[in-house]
Amino acid sequence: MERQMESRRGTQDSPRCRPLLMTPQRWRNWWVRGILTLAMISFFFLIIYLGPIVLMMIIKCFQEIITIGYSVYHSYHLPWFRTLSWYFLLCVNYFFYGETVTDCFFTLVQREEPLRILSKYHRFISFALYLTGFCMFVLSLVKKHYRLQFYMFGWTHVTLLIVVTQSHFIIHNLFEGMIWFIVPISCVICNDIMAYMFGFFFGRTPLIKLSPKKTWEGFIGGLFSTIVFGIMLSYVMSGWRYFVCPVEFNNDSNRFQVDCEPSELFQLQDYTLPSFLESFTGWTTVRLYPFQIHSIALSSFASIMGPFGGFFASGFKRAFKIKDFANTIPGHGGIMDRFDCQYLMATFVNVYIASFIRGPNPSKVIQQLLALRIDQQLHIFNSLKAHLTEKGFLPALEDLS
Repeated sequence: MERQMESRRGTQDSPRCRPLLMTPQRWRNWWVRGILTLAMISFFFLIIYLGPIVLMMIIKCFQEIITIGYSVYHSYHLPWFRTLSWYFLLCVNYFFYGETVTDCFFTLVQREEPLRILSKYHRFISFALYLTGFCMFVLSLVKKHYRLQFYMFGWTHVTLLIVVTQSHFIIHNLFEGMIWFIVPISCVICNDIMAYMFGFFFGRTPLIKLSPKKTWEGFIGGLFSTIVFGIMLSYVMSGWRYFVCPVEFNNDSNRFQVDCEPSELFQLQDYTLPSFLESFTGWTTVRLYPFQIHSIALSSFASIMGPFGGFFASGFKRAFKIKDFANTIPGHGGIMDRFDCQYLMATFVNVYIASFIRGPNPSKVIQQLLALRIDQQLHIFNSLKAHLTEKGFLPALEDLS
């Protein structure tokens, strides 16, 4: 025992640890958070490269939230609680991932007979799986724990709504092009870093009672820094097809590809500056990618509304008297502690794309037409021909040919 105490004392007094021990607690937290932030940014790019590891992140986030509920009520020995929680996670993931694969890779699914059958009956299979879990829950009810079991049933479903549904939005954003995934997530990371830095050096005025360390100075500094960062990152990424083109399956090469003719959103255009900016900069026009203008909306949301995801998580943790969701990352908490803002951001990006960006997709319509029977294709062809002739477009097209 004495040797262990001496070895600990010797370790603490070693030259390597002495500078850190002499450093004030505030600065020690700064260095720990800073080093681990760089490590997490590197890991973030690794996630982008590997792709499927995202599913592991979803499972980890789900596990952290479910564990909180289980740790609070584990003394009641609720039957099948953990088993049912993981089973419902499997069911919901099967439903959402199946919907995504069917929607994004329709031609590939139609070519393979097993996939075509699974796609055709996907929703029925998903419902049958969920119904099985529902019956298992009913059979697990114990007289003295009715209320608590229904409480945990709701806990599981709300967790699935928060984690899996938002992750489904992230994947859909990714299929619109890598830029719709990387820029929003990077803006949230940038805002978190810059708000911390501005708050660390200039913070004086508390922002919200739920998070006493958050300050108005950090909030405002993070806002402007994130907008500038978003514009710059968007400019760099908009010039690369790999980032702006959606993932598609090529029937000719029988491979997935990320290659397309960039839309107008990713082509440089001249914009006339307002008079007050013209007098300030001396420029009459500025050359930008239209996506850079959209990045201002993304950056603003990441800076203004994104932190409320963190405040929500803070209130949740305070309700259960815990500091972090887990201790996976020293100085930062669990994976869910890093994704609390990201999930809210993913939902906004998905809604933003659907409302202001996405239009009819001709290639997807053609893929669906080719999957029809020949008589159905001929019917659509004749209907389309009659429509174009009635509108006066078809003769003009024939003259050009």
